[in-house]
Amino acid sequence: MDEGSEPPARVLPPSVQWAALVAGTVALVAVLEWAALPAALLLGPMIAAILLSTNGGTVRPPPIAFLAAQAVVGCLVARSITPSILVSFLDDWPLLLAVVLTTLAASSLLGFLMSRWRVLPGTTGVWGSTPGAASAMVIMAGAFGADARLVAFMQYLRVVCVAGAAALIAGLMVDTSGAAPPAVVWFPPLDLLALGETLALAAVGGFVGVKLRVPAGSMLVPLVAGAVLHGTGLMAIELPPALLALAYAIVGWRIGGAFTRQALRHAFRALPQILGSILLLIAFCGGLAWLLAHFVGIDPLTAYLATSPGGMDTVAIIAAASHVDLSFVMALQTLRFLIVLLLGPALSRLVSRRLPPPPP
Repeated sequence: MDEGSEPPARVLPPSVQWAALVAGTVALVAVLEWAALPAALLLGPMIAAILLSTNGGTVRPPPIAFLAAQAVVGCLVARSITPSILVSFLDDWPLLLAVVLTTLAASSLLGFLMSRWRVLPGTTGVWGSTPGAASAMVIMAGAFGADARLVAFMQYLRVVCVAGAAALIAGLMVDTSGAAPPAVVWFPPLDLLALGETLALAAVGGFVGVKLRVPAGSMLVPLVAGAVLHGTGLMAIELPPALLALAYAIVGWRIGGAFTRQALRHAFRALPQILGSILLLIAFCGGLAWLLAHFVGIDPLTAYLATSPGGMDTVAIIAAASHVDLSFVMALQTLRFLIVLLLGPALSRLVSRRLPPPPP
């Protein structure tokens, strides 16, 4: 060891690190669920992994486990594409498409400015500002060269802000005391045939996506194939809550485990600008909701929940308890989700070509 250098930090055995990571994950998920925060099953593992990683932890889920978790997330997204949403989209597609593209343009401009002003490196600001599809955006951002750690920080901070704003607005307009999420049954009765088909879809789709070298293919191929099969009624996607919790934990551990103290300091230094961009996007979407209510005659709360930029699960719970047009809300949210998945890579490439070169 060189004179004057610090002795290396003592690293705990992997078994002790894993025990600490699992225990921290369970405790944090319980706290976040008690606080009714969205995405608790992903945020809890991610925060636990950040705490461990920035204090000398070295354990990470193996790559094959991360790919399998991505495939399960793809199947989860595919399950949300239902015939009723397709019908609602066909009824109002010009209006829905205009709102989605306008929202995406505003979020892309915010992300571009954050990248151009070097608040965040490269195209990280664009991926982090994208409205909706938080878990998918984090996975895809890493595959396209952005900093997945900072994208996750931006995406889930926005999810929390958007969900809180939606709950507050809905509470001011109607009584949403019944808008609590349903209790989770961790081991419900299963359709074993549907479960087998779902696992086969995840395994085969994920394998094909990796072999074809599609960016984030382990998630996107099961997502596209599953959306077609499920939306047309050719298969039912069965995903037990325990399997989803495990997949979320693996994704959260993988992302959180990549954080360093330097990356965490960077995220907190950029916090004022990130929060400002989130509030601007929420306000912009609120303005779109006002336009829909004033000029198209849509119920104001329906318009606000439909245009809310992210937190689709929380928005669905609030909408179901608020006597709004649930099919319109979910059709717009789902359409934006799908367009974000399709256009995210193209927007990233467009922005990267227009950014000034990094300083020498």
